[in-house]
Amino acid sequence: MSNKEDFNWEKYETKGFGEGYTKAERAEMEKLYDNTLNEITEKEVIKGTVVGINDKDVIINIGFKSDGLVPLSEFRDLEGLKIGDEVDLFIEEQENSLGQLVLSRKKAKMVRAWQEIEDALEFDNVIEGLVKRRTKGGLIVDIYGVEAFLPGSQIDVKPIRDFDIYVGKKMEVKVVKINHANDNVVVSHKVLIEKDLEKQKAEILNNLEKGQVLEGVIKNMTNFGVFIDLGGVDGLLHITDISWGRINHPEEVLNLDDKVQVVVLDFDDDKKRISLGMKQLTSHPWDSLSASLEVGSKVEGKIVNVADYGAFLELAPGVEGLIHVSEMSWSQHLRNPADFVKVNDEIVAVVLTMDKEDRKMSLGIKQLTEDPWTKQEMAQKYAVGTKHKGIVRNLTNFGLFLELEEGIDGLVHVSDLSWTKKIKHPSEFVKVNDELDVIVLELDVDNRRLALGHKQLEENPWDTFETVFPIGSIHKCSIISKNDKGAILELPYGLEGFATTKNLEKEDGSQAEAGESLDFRVTEFSKDDKRIVLSHTSSFKEDAAKAKKTAAAAAASSAASKKKSSGSETSSAPSAEKSTLGDLDALSALKEKMDEEAKK
Repeated sequence: MSNKEDFNWEKYETKGFGEGYTKAERAEMEKLYDNTLNEITEKEVIKGTVVGINDKDVIINIGFKSDGLVPLSEFRDLEGLKIGDEVDLFIEEQENSLGQLVLSRKKAKMVRAWQEIEDALEFDNVIEGLVKRRTKGGLIVDIYGVEAFLPGSQIDVKPIRDFDIYVGKKMEVKVVKINHANDNVVVSHKVLIEKDLEKQKAEILNNLEKGQVLEGVIKNMTNFGVFIDLGGVDGLLHITDISWGRINHPEEVLNLDDKVQVVVLDFDDDKKRISLGMKQLTSHPWDSLSASLEVGSKVEGKIVNVADYGAFLELAPGVEGLIHVSEMSWSQHLRNPADFVKVNDEIVAVVLTMDKEDRKMSLGIKQLTEDPWTKQEMAQKYAVGTKHKGIVRNLTNFGLFLELEEGIDGLVHVSDLSWTKKIKHPSEFVKVNDELDVIVLELDVDNRRLALGHKQLEENPWDTFETVFPIGSIHKCSIISKNDKGAILELPYGLEGFATTKNLEKEDGSQAEAGESLDFRVTEFSKDDKRIVLSHTSSFKEDAAKAKKTAAAAAASSAASKKKSSGSETSSAPSAEKSTLGDLDALSALKEKMDEEAKK
């Protein structure tokens, strides 16, 4: 019997699956098996084949020693997935804790997507994306499962006002920027359009010439005009070239994104500024005016503008006439045109002048009523001596203009305002728009002149003043003001007088000052010139002179009486003596009075 230690126990032991091989045989078998397997690296994308599908997972064979499982949910975008299909997969782990191969199709798609995006940026490739939603400032576009940002300024060459119209639609874009730090991708659709437009733009500019008619799209609107996209080239349609009629803003007749026909009016040497016109495509309205329209014709229209000097009446779009303010009323007093008409008023006017060559027309509305100066009752209504009431319309240095009725103005000279006051300017007496009663002094219908007076409504008080202020009479007067020449005095009845400087000297030798009330003697009176000259000094000097004269006369009378008394009879002595004593008493009293005057 052989030795137990030499017995081959492995030969007779029960073997499991894959057992029953010697170490040498196992090594040989593993070598042959390894040659049939792929070498794989984690975190890379490889191709795999679907070998099985169940309710939850898809079984994938990648040629590795074990198959991998991928959730069925990661294949939702693939319709009709079946065994044998090849798919891209991302190797997350060769073997997890359960010894399984971990694969991901979702991550494989993301890696492939970023590779495509980077290639698109590097090689300037055009890629297609789906607009998922709008966001602040632009759109979010899905490209290969990656959300990219499409700025609003990069959607089109023209401004986009409604981003929502692109949502849910496919759009070709180019990658313009990748930020790997935050996985941000920026794309542009505009660059694709610009390339196409460059050729179109070059063709337009090469063939551009004045008078050429082009079609364009309204790109932008301002208060001074419209910018039109002619196909990569912008032109300006000025507001004055939109319509023959007057418009305040282009939006009254045009809309954004409208397609319009325009004509090239002008452009600079570099063709960077192109002026366009729209109204020039139709004939000028003046050329189609009725031949019956002439001076004196009545026309109807709408007020389109009111200026300081008049208003413009539009008879038809592009045909306007000026109604000057002087042709709005028969009144000689020019007022603001806004007092008669306002914008959008529809009125009737009369053609005064017309120049079809220069396309100018002047109109009038006062001609629709009768000229008040030509009315038959004019001479009788405003006859000399008739009284009226009017409104002060204008003040001048020499007088004021009074409107008695629409179209009838009269002049009141400054000298005809007051009998007693010396008025230098009418503003001292009345204000504009005041009412004033007047009387007609003169009427000249042919020359349309009417002279009026206010003071003439009362009698001339200077006829009475001549008896109240005779030369030599003394009156109490107040000094109103003084100057180098003299002083202005206030007399009774509201009159003013004048006293020279030398006639203001008082008895004590001082000068009378403004504000004092003193006696003044009238030295000069002129009814025609309405002038009264007075003197304070003469009021007391003349009294003193009269006193001296009276005293001298009394002395002479006394001397004569004495001489007569000495030659008379004795029988008459008592009588003569009595008379002489009386005369002495009178002289004594007169002397005392003179002494008192002298002291004063």
